[in-house]
Amino acid sequence: MINQKEWELMMAGKLYLPANVGDDSFERVHAAQQKFNASEFWCDDTALDELRKCFKRAPEDMQLTPPVYFDHGDRISFGRHFYANTDLTILDENGVTFGDNVFLAPHVSIYTAGHPIDAEIRNLDLEYAWPVTIGSDVWIGGNVVINPGVTIGSDVVIGSGSVVTRDIPDHCIAAGNPCRVIRAITPADHVRWKTQHQEYLNNIKQNL
Repeated sequence: MINQKEWELMMAGKLYLPANVGDDSFERVHAAQQKFNASEFWCDDTALDELRKCFKRAPEDMQLTPPVYFDHGDRISFGRHFYANTDLTILDENGVTFGDNVFLAPHVSIYTAGHPIDAEIRNLDLEYAWPVTIGSDVWIGGNVVINPGVTIGSDVVIGSGSVVTRDIPDHCIAAGNPCRVIRAITPADHVRWKTQHQEYLNNIKQNL
């Protein structure tokens, strides 16, 4: 049975006591992800289909590579054409929303939960939870950590090993600890990669 007041505090980004929320989604998603992590996912989608039922939104074309870890699942909304490589971790005490065409490299961690800086209050087991939003057409490199309350825009590349502590705008490459904008994504980037794509098509055609 959900404690409505604790739930409202949690979803509002206020201090709350996790042990008092009384949410059964934890047990449900953990059972489903345990089966998925042990599955022959490359030839059988059954366990992934069961796991998808635990999420707020999970299009049929999403792909996950185990192992994965989710705290609740029912606060995560995946967009179309989502792919996550191995060891995705999402602590979804609050909402996590992905746009379309999001690619995650191995060992990406997304946290909505945080603890007070003050030790006296922290030791009372109180925490807060702030939502994370990731736009469309985003590639996030390996070993990236995304912290509570962050919004990452659309058409963004996050470099490997970054720790994202603040919002990242649209149309840029960002990296570092803390993560910061390195440069804009420009029309020259588009031309370069269109050229390489055409070279790829030509190479494939020559081998037919």
